[in-house]
Amino acid sequence: GRSSSPLPCWPCTVLSVLGDKSCVIRSSTDSVVQLGSSFEVFCIFNLMCTGSMYSGQGPTKQKHKALNSTTIHFKVVNITENRTYSCHCENRKDLDPCGLDISAGYLPDHPKNISCIYKIVKNESGVVVCIWNRGRDTNLRNSSALWVKGVSGSHSAGSTSYKVSDKGTELLSVNFTVSRSVELISVWVQTENPLGSANSSIINYTLSKIVMPSTPVLGKPECYSRKCIMKVEQPVRTQHLEIQYRAEKQTWTTYQDSMNSSHWSISSLEPYRLYHFRARSKFSTGLWSEWSTNIYAWTQEESPAKELDVWLASDFKHMKVYWKEMNVSVSRGKILGYELSISSFSVITNVSANERSCLVELCASCDVTVRARNSKGLSPPARVTTPKSPNNLQVTANNSNITISWTKPETAPPPTTYVVEWYPDGNKLEELRWVRLGENKNHAVISDVHPYECYDGAVYVLYNESSISWKFKGVATLESAPEAAPRVQEKVEGRNNVNITWSELDRSQRRGCITKYTIYLETMGNTKIYSTPASERTYIIKDLPPAEYRLWMSASTAAGDGPAGQKIKFFIARNVPPTGVYYQLRGCGDSCVFVPELNRKAKVHVQHKLYNCFMLDVVPDPANSKWAKEYTQDKGNMNLPLPPCSSSEPREEEKLILVNVEELPKQNSESRKPILRMSPSTRLSSETEPESVIPTTYIKSLSHDSDSSDHTHTSLDTTVDYISSHEPGNLDEEDDEEKCGEFLDMPFISNHNIFIEPLVFGGKLTLDAVKIDCSDFFQNA
Repeated sequence: GRSSSPLPCWPCTVLSVLGDKSCVIRSSTDSVVQLGSSFEVFCIFNLMCTGSMYSGQGPTKQKHKALNSTTIHFKVVNITENRTYSCHCENRKDLDPCGLDISAGYLPDHPKNISCIYKIVKNESGVVVCIWNRGRDTNLRNSSALWVKGVSGSHSAGSTSYKVSDKGTELLSVNFTVSRSVELISVWVQTENPLGSANSSIINYTLSKIVMPSTPVLGKPECYSRKCIMKVEQPVRTQHLEIQYRAEKQTWTTYQDSMNSSHWSISSLEPYRLYHFRARSKFSTGLWSEWSTNIYAWTQEESPAKELDVWLASDFKHMKVYWKEMNVSVSRGKILGYELSISSFSVITNVSANERSCLVELCASCDVTVRARNSKGLSPPARVTTPKSPNNLQVTANNSNITISWTKPETAPPPTTYVVEWYPDGNKLEELRWVRLGENKNHAVISDVHPYECYDGAVYVLYNESSISWKFKGVATLESAPEAAPRVQEKVEGRNNVNITWSELDRSQRRGCITKYTIYLETMGNTKIYSTPASERTYIIKDLPPAEYRLWMSASTAAGDGPAGQKIKFFIARNVPPTGVYYQLRGCGDSCVFVPELNRKAKVHVQHKLYNCFMLDVVPDPANSKWAKEYTQDKGNMNLPLPPCSSSEPREEEKLILVNVEELPKQNSESRKPILRMSPSTRLSSETEPESVIPTTYIKSLSHDSDSSDHTHTSLDTTVDYISSHEPGNLDEEDDEEKCGEFLDMPFISNHNIFIEPLVFGGKLTLDAVKIDCSDFFQNA
């Protein structure tokens, strides 16, 4: 309180200020309270100042009340956490505030669930381990102690405490050494904190009932194919030992024996398995020890126990043999490879262990044998025979699976096995699936299928020495219209036929089983529709009239038609015959040459080529020709009849280009060189160059023996004195070529050129051998 005389207190006030403390803070309770408590906090100032109170993080200014001129107070209601309170002189910031920490927590719970075991480490003594539950967290610093009182025979020992550091965990434990002579112990737990203490109930233990041996130690097992022998080490002799083992992903199997031995043999194991082993032990009374650490070991291999599950599929050229991977209980070892043999061949094919199929040449009614091989030997042979194909099957599909049912033939012997195979349409060798069923089965439900996929397959009935099969095609669980149209190509053939080809849709675009293809042909606003089965890839439309056409296609499933494809355009042209003339070669028998219509200079080029054609390298003697002697009355100039032409249309004026055969004035027999000379009856101009190459066929030359006397054949180079002066430049310029008839119905002209291929003669050449056969013009057409 304030003194009635202010002067005596002045020095005290000064001293307080000099001590840098302006106040004292205290509470109406202790510094540790229970959570939820209510109390008051007081600030007593040592000098005249404006006092205030703060609390919490920040801190936060509280709404205090003044008790008197030097004291303020604040009431705390239902405290929920640890708090710090402080007092401040607002008008004297140079002075330190005074503060108070309040801790809030709970009284300790009574410890519960005390459990003790007696672990024997060596024959003379053991360790007692006790654990208990300390209860809820008090939010305060606690201390715990385990009290133990032992009894040896009739002697009772004093109580001993073992303190435990409380690290905030719910379970606490302590261990202590006990002599093997102690028979009974009593234990209890005491827990304390600033708010109070709590004790557990007293628990009495007979040590023989809680005794536990140390954990056994397992050595590395020595394993064979059917058993493993292992060594067990224990520091203290026990009366019971239990060993458990299991293969991967299996339950534990217990092997127990009361015989205490250091070596144990575990039998009834499977070959080529990875086994886990563990062990525990027990005295005649008390508890089982903890399990040992797991150890692992493989049993050795044996040759495969059963034959492979084998099947085959075939196309027109090959057959593919399939087999399923053996599980470890059958393979009894690591498969190193496969051996495949065919009854019609003596060669054994070795296949890699990673393969599940093998492509071989197709053989009729042959047996295929497949065997698996591991380090210990081969499996029994698995045989499969190329099946035959009868017809008796029912196939239905819903949204998720395909059901296949069949009827066993009444006259057939009892079957041994049914095999159902299925695969996506067109992908048998790549994605074949199958399942093997018992002899009494008459249906199979296939769920390993994808929606919007078309499947084919078969059911095979296997007998001892033969097999039959039923096949099915075009089955889908879900279908929709195709997503795309086929890619189509066209080719005009002949005059008015079009050959249409298209490619199969991608599997992802079919959306089920394709049932048909539709071809759309449009011309002049009219559209014709043609349908073709799904198996076809080509279609021919015949007898189309000349016009411009547009063509497109679509594909269909049972769910509907797909979109129309891209339109392509093609033309059927009118039949316009080529223009040109037949030239008759006078003096060459029934022979003619067709030459397309050319400009004037090209015609000169043609006649020049014809002229060079008959400038023979080996010139015959006309006097030796029976043909020349027979027609001496018309010597040197003979008109041949015009060959008939196939055209039925009226012909224009027909003129002939004559080939004159002249015999020069007679000279001495050594220098006389008769020649064959072509003399056109008109002259052509050579002012312009030819505009096109003349297509034609070759002229066939024949050689016949003549009954005339022998004459020496001389090259053309030695007969220049006998060549006529009718060179191409001297030909008449009139356009007066002879027509044999218009060339109307020839589909095309051969690219062989008579003007660049030499005439070949052999033997004794006479003029009756120099003939040009018109039929050869059309052999290559």
